[in-house]
Amino acid sequence: MNLQQTIEQLYTALSKNKFSKEELLETALDVINKKDSDINAFVEVYKDIETNSTKDTLLSGIPMGIKDNILYKGRGASAASKILENYTASYDSHVVSELKKHGATIVGRLNMDDSAMGTSTESSYYGPTKNPIDLTRVPGGSSGGPAAAVAAGMVNYSLGSDTGGSIRQPAAMCGVVGLKPSYGSVSRNGLIAMASSLDVIGPITNNVRDAEIVFNAINTYDPLDSTCIPEEKRAPFKVKNVNNKVIGVPRSFVNGEGVSDEVKANFQTSLDALRDAGYTMVDIELPHIQYALAVYYILQPAEASSNLARYDGVRFGLHKDGATLEEMYKNTKGEGFGKEVQRRIMLGTYVLSSGYHDEYYYKAQKLRKKITDEIKKAFEKVDIIATPTAPSLPFKFGEKKDPITLYLEDIFTVPYNLSGNPAISIPSGFNDNGLPFAMHFTAPMFCEEKLFEVGKDFERAIL
Repeated sequence: MNLQQTIEQLYTALSKNKFSKEELLETALDVINKKDSDINAFVEVYKDIETNSTKDTLLSGIPMGIKDNILYKGRGASAASKILENYTASYDSHVVSELKKHGATIVGRLNMDDSAMGTSTESSYYGPTKNPIDLTRVPGGSSGGPAAAVAAGMVNYSLGSDTGGSIRQPAAMCGVVGLKPSYGSVSRNGLIAMASSLDVIGPITNNVRDAEIVFNAINTYDPLDSTCIPEEKRAPFKVKNVNNKVIGVPRSFVNGEGVSDEVKANFQTSLDALRDAGYTMVDIELPHIQYALAVYYILQPAEASSNLARYDGVRFGLHKDGATLEEMYKNTKGEGFGKEVQRRIMLGTYVLSSGYHDEYYYKAQKLRKKITDEIKKAFEKVDIIATPTAPSLPFKFGEKKDPITLYLEDIFTVPYNLSGNPAISIPSGFNDNGLPFAMHFTAPMFCEEKLFEVGKDFERAIL
């Protein structure tokens, strides 16, 4: 019994009574028990796990995990932050509710960067998660726990959240598949908010078909999320949802500074494999995409500083006394939030402050629209945009201490959070030291099917 089998293989075996759901869960718990003391992917493994579902769906009885910022009623949810250490969810997130309908076995909650701010899962209040491929290296972030748990075979799939690359980048570094759905396709109801115009929930899996299965399970309209788009309003966007096998390559962007030679070489090898599989490559220009990272690190901290203001030590979460209200806030937030979270809150508060709105925030919003329009225009000529997922391979703990260096890890993923487009990261081989490369594919809005099509073609092409 192997949790890294495909969902359909496990479903078939369960259907033929080769093993039971309870035995499958015991396998997951055994692997967790053997491996997680070294990896630290789990914040909590639940003690009373539901496995007695009678539902006959592909996900029924399949062990999975959720990132620690996704609410599951009656369970802890802390976003790996001390400030929410003792918080218990009072309701199910929409995605958990949908998974329950499919009979999924939710094993536990998974580690992440504090408040989802990070690219290495080094900032978690519960300690760093390690990369199963090489325990001396980071698993990426902020969904490092969900990616590591799947890569280590502790669960079959997981759910993470992606604000600037937090599903795709750790998936790339752990050698698994990560999908960021279109903004508005999967409900954010019950996700602990970080940056509300950027956050998206999506799956991390062992292969593209599994990502498709999980996405189809959680891709349902939710009237409780005002940013969730009804199916009939998505239809006009799907006119591009045909696969003409034309891939756009922003060469100047891929060949920019900070991208390792190994990554560039693997990217070209991957494009050659797709060309051999019948795809056409077209060079495209996205002139303003080089500014996406700068735009993101104005807008994301601004939204985060607003969202995280609710953790004031009064209504819920950590509380530290002070002689005055200001001192109580300072004591609570100073102890409750890690350094990276504090850094971004201060940056976000600054760009939203009087006198700086126009100079930073509104200017960034205008540039965001410019980048989005350029991406939309590119899809008039091509079906998919391809880049590497990350500019470098998994790095060692403590190797990148400068925050700016860490921010650069999101250079290829951030643009599509700004634009809202769906994107997927797929493993594309290993270097001589066994470290994973990954390809990043982006499609027009609400055209996830196109990503699954090219993704499955790519998996076959590189086998």
